[in-house]
Amino acid sequence: MKNVLVVAPHPDDETLGCGGTLLKHSQNGDHIHLAIMTQMNKEEYGPERVEERALEIESVVRALGVKSVHQLTFTPTRLDTVPIGDIVSALSTVVNDVKPDTVYAPYPGDVHTDHRVVFDAVVSCSKWFRYPFVRSIMIYETISETEFGLNPDSGGFKPNVFVDIGKFLDRKIEVFNLYRSEVGAYPFPRCEKSIRALATLRGSTAGCQAAESFMLLREIR
Repeated sequence: MKNVLVVAPHPDDETLGCGGTLLKHSQNGDHIHLAIMTQMNKEEYGPERVEERALEIESVVRALGVKSVHQLTFTPTRLDTVPIGDIVSALSTVVNDVKPDTVYAPYPGDVHTDHRVVFDAVVSCSKWFRYPFVRSIMIYETISETEFGLNPDSGGFKPNVFVDIGKFLDRKIEVFNLYRSEVGAYPFPRCEKSIRALATLRGSTAGCQAAESFMLLREIR
């Protein structure tokens, strides 16, 4: 049995990036934990929107079979204005509480600055001499963020691990649709057609009908 921690800059990143893999973990009896690094506040987003998002998260957590949720309260889109030490400290508390052997984190080349900051925090919270229980760190791609990271000096997202999610793709899309405010009509990237297209592309690379792909950052065997 694995103890898995998914670190999501925002709610929906976990489902877009590795929702099928998480469903597979759940079926295998693994324990899934979710750290959401940001949270909407009532002053900026309004009480109705905050309540709607809370209900969406609750529904998604149930659907994915998540064992525990760790909701941090940093403001969305502003992680790059927060001292990195504060973010690392908050995430470190979660990591030490969960003691995961497997960690999923966003790709640092994503266009969204929150994703880049969260990646740096995850790396800081996975040093073997402080977090010896972390055995594997996997980087996921987030449709609508990863493909828009157009830095010409970046090597781009180059996956080397593929998870067959053929049996879970339909369910992944159902789960993502629980985030009603995040779903748009094609060609908006966060839609069923785009999610299926990416899963099909990754599946064709791996030799299966549908897959999610990851960059293995480190693994200890």
